[in-house]
Amino acid sequence: MVTIVSHISDYFEQFNSSLTDTFKHSSQPNDVSPLFYVFDFERYSDQMATLRDLRTYMIQRWHNSFFYAIAYLFLIYTGQIYMKNKPRFELRLWLAAWSALLAVFSIFGAMRVLPELIYVIYKHGIKYSICNNSNAFGVVGFWTWAFCFSKLPELVDTVFIVLRKQPLIFLHWYHHASVLIYCWFSYQDYSSTGRWFCGLNYVVHGIMYSYYALRALKFRIPRWVSMIITLLQLSQMIIGCYINLKAWQYKKNGEMCQVTDENLKVSLIMYGTYFLLFAHFFLGSYIYKTKRDNKQDDKQQEKKKVKPKKVD
Repeated sequence: MVTIVSHISDYFEQFNSSLTDTFKHSSQPNDVSPLFYVFDFERYSDQMATLRDLRTYMIQRWHNSFFYAIAYLFLIYTGQIYMKNKPRFELRLWLAAWSALLAVFSIFGAMRVLPELIYVIYKHGIKYSICNNSNAFGVVGFWTWAFCFSKLPELVDTVFIVLRKQPLIFLHWYHHASVLIYCWFSYQDYSSTGRWFCGLNYVVHGIMYSYYALRALKFRIPRWVSMIITLLQLSQMIIGCYINLKAWQYKKNGEMCQVTDENLKVSLIMYGTYFLLFAHFFLGSYIYKTKRDNKQDDKQQEKKKVKPKKVD
């Protein structure tokens, strides 16, 4: 275990150098693992006009996320009305391609931000990982921005649900709309707690969208896999609440923490409601449903029993 942590530390000693604009290659290139490779779009993202303009737009016009969320809710409402008396679209291959794209994006994002989180905890401790926003810059900063921006195109998930006439639950559209607003709100002031939220979400989404892609391709996946994914989502919400409470505690003790009180309040409410909704979904989908199914099976077995004939 110590060896693994040491390797991660060595990895990020190299990778962390990309957090400055004057990235330099290692003086011992032969000893550097291919994992240290930094792509040009990561290294020079601040110098690319399109990416720079998008970042500036998100910071200066983060309030527009409210408009996007409202437009999203309006479109899915009118979309359901439009599809009410129309045949459903299959779109299975399109759904598989879309889910696979998000899975690859999330997995690669996790590979870029998770080592930084581990490195920071190992080198500086939990408090630094929660309260220092160095993750908002350099290579990890690019993937932090990409994470926040991705909440806008992720709304397309709901388009597939509407067009395929699948059940659209409150948890789904509430989560998509609220997380979009919160991520854009948090990015505009580089909230330090985003280091944890971004890393955890990349990991969970990497697994979740891979599952969706395989399901769309009609792979038979055991039911316990979806149960584990929901448990991972619940764990993410618990950790999110814990990170917010720890940051609040640090600030109340007079310690510097680069996240606003307003952000902590909004985030805690958001993660708290997510936890309740996911817990309700978990119980309804895997616990109570199993009991109901068992009762129905018992009733069917009772009906199948042959009643003895009455003897005169």
